Amino acid sequence: MTQNELQVLVMEISKKYFGWPFKHIARFNTRLKTTGGRYLLVSHDLEFNLKMANLPEFEGIVKHELVHYHLHMQQRGYQHKDLDFKKLLAQVGGSRFAPSLKQEQTTQCFWLYCCENGHNMTRKRRFQEKNYRCGQCGGKIRFLGQTSNK
Repeated sequence: MTQNELQVLVMEISKKYFGWPFKHIARFNTRLKTTGGRYLLVSHDLEFNLKMANLPEFEGIVKHELVHYHLHMQQRGYQHKDLDFKKLLAQVGGSRFAPSLKQEQTTQCFWLYCCENGHNMTRKRRFQEKNYRCGQCGGKIRFLGQTSNK
């Protein structure tokens, strides 16, 4: 999605769901990481997370930011805690929170080591055995292999 397509989308959603025009700039901000978008109070512009543009929940994110925008322009309660905000957000069907972009946690890998006297140890990070000794007996450490937690 390009900047122009985003601008058109925001204007269409504003007209369709709110009945009011969106007269400012909507743009992508690549520095946004965990938030779906934000409303800028001084310039009245909207910024959106580019990584969330292809998600099915993106329209809900746009509606959320437009609720901030329209309520602020009407000098009504535009903050999350305000009743006006909560009512209008529920009315237009905007999303309350941005979806998480984190992937499913992958299988954790563990590295197995053993000292020359048979003391076993597992580590999350691999290390060079020649630089370390066993903490229990001071013996040399050798690498055995890797395992996973599943």
